[in-house]
Amino acid sequence: VQLVESGGGLVQPGGSLRLSCAASGRIFSINDMGWYRQAPGKERELVARITYGSRTNYSDSVMGRFTISRDNAKNTVYLQMNSLKREDTAVYYCNAEINDGGTFESYWGKGTLVTVSS
Repeated sequence: VQLVESGGGLVQPGGSLRLSCAASGRIFSINDMGWYRQAPGKERELVARITYGSRTNYSDSVMGRFTISRDNAKNTVYLQMNSLKREDTAVYYCNAEINDGGTFESYWGKGTLVTVSS
């Protein structure tokens, strides 16, 4: 099983980016999917999570600015990021709880860098 993120890059403050994360490989089912981020010198933190039924939760720091969604047919989760701030600069990681034929395991992508700077 692999998770591959895309969509990171350099954006000015106030701008927008859309991240995608596609899961591939031996996948029987996927429960929760989510995005986490890690800024330089800081611990990895939750950004947003979404259940199979599309219930969502967000960190207070991104509430109202970021939107998480998923396409279950494509095994893909998205993160629409609007009104970006310098403090959103981080490596963003995708996470998913995947049943690969046995039990559910937690998988991580390698991350995509988001830099918010003028």
